[in-house]
Amino acid sequence: MESPDDKSGLRARGEEAVGELAQALLENPLLSSTLGRALGAGERAASAQRSAIGALNLASASDIERLEQRLRSLSGRLEELEDRLDEVTDDLVALSRRLAEAGGDPADQRRVDVSDAAG
Repeated sequence: MESPDDKSGLRARGEEAVGELAQALLENPLLSSTLGRALGAGERAASAQRSAIGALNLASASDIERLEQRLRSLSGRLEELEDRLDEVTDDLVALSRRLAEAGGDPADQRRVDVSDAAG
């Protein structure tokens, strides 16, 4: 059986070996230039994709996100308008009732009846 000291020593040597390998790979000019070209090619491909999507007049993900935000904003504003319209309607019904109770003419009473049916 291995002692805990043997395991930690083996682990330390393994970590050191991996570190040295990574350092050697990073210092290798051939690997560095290959990685640079690969990353550059990926960016050029992404740029070409964006151009193709634009040429086809298709929406990008960011366009969809902006549209979604605008729709949410519009929905919130519509809800506020609906709430305010309900408040105004309630105020109008209450005012019509008070007017009818105060002895308004029959035309006013018909408006109260119509507003009661609508509410």
